[in-house]
Amino acid sequence: MRLRYRLSLLALCLGLALPPVSPAQAFADNKFYDPVTKQWVELKMTPDVAGKIARRKFKRKVVDFNGSEAPGTIIVDTEDRFLYHVLGDGTAMRYGIGVGRDGFTWRGEQKVTRKAEWPGWTPPPEMIVRERKNGRKLPAFMPGGPKNPMGARALYLGSTIYRIHGTNEDWSIGQAVSSGCFRMWNEDVEHLYSQVPVGAKVVIR
Repeated sequence: MRLRYRLSLLALCLGLALPPVSPAQAFADNKFYDPVTKQWVELKMTPDVAGKIARRKFKRKVVDFNGSEAPGTIIVDTEDRFLYHVLGDGTAMRYGIGVGRDGFTWRGEQKVTRKAEWPGWTPPPEMIVRERKNGRKLPAFMPGGPKNPMGARALYLGSTIYRIHGTNEDWSIGQAVSSGCFRMWNEDVEHLYSQVPVGAKVVIR
């Protein structure tokens, strides 16, 4: 979104002839200026496009970190949609995540009580009932595998029903769409899984 807005401003700075649409209005209408066709173009936000944007914005990387948490701590920033694994040298590994949608957000401290590779999925009874009302029938259990919504790895949080787990839905990273779990791209959750032991502290903010 910001990239399109900057391209619009760049076009103005370069003196390109723009149609009578302000950059602010174009930004609001989800458009960007194409200097080749010299027209404002609507960006159709398909799951594929959204996934590519998420891949750029939420790419895994080491960042500066000056918090007081001990090395090895996992910090989940639900507002900015990032997960930090504190490395202990003034840095942390930062990962993009998807978080709970409205009504399913939560805060607190937990520990990783279990880890699983290609975990099976047992939807909670309340989820089965809720989704049935929405016309979607969930299985009582789904074995682990590439089509499982739990993805490649899962880190179980305390005695809660919540997990940090993988996903193949690139578009969902950076979004609030889950029922309270924190989702990561499969390659990212595999990376985190290899670095975090059972017993690690998890802070959800």
